[in-house]
Amino acid sequence: MGDIVNLRLARKRKARQATEEKAEENRRLHGRTKSDREQEQAERVNRDAFLDGHRLDRPDRNSE
Repeated sequence: MGDIVNLRLARKRKARQATEEKAEENRRLHGRTKSDREQEQAERVNRDAFLDGHRLDRPDRNSE
């Protein structure tokens, strides 16, 4: 004779496992640490400031 299984608990266990697998996949695809995000933001700010500083036609001179 087979083991008695509570179907409600089995469904919940299966759903938790599926959710955890999906979360692991999302962490692998999209996960970055806070320091990675902050470093990328700082690099973007520096790059934009550098490019704005080397612009040939400055917007403040066009208003004259």
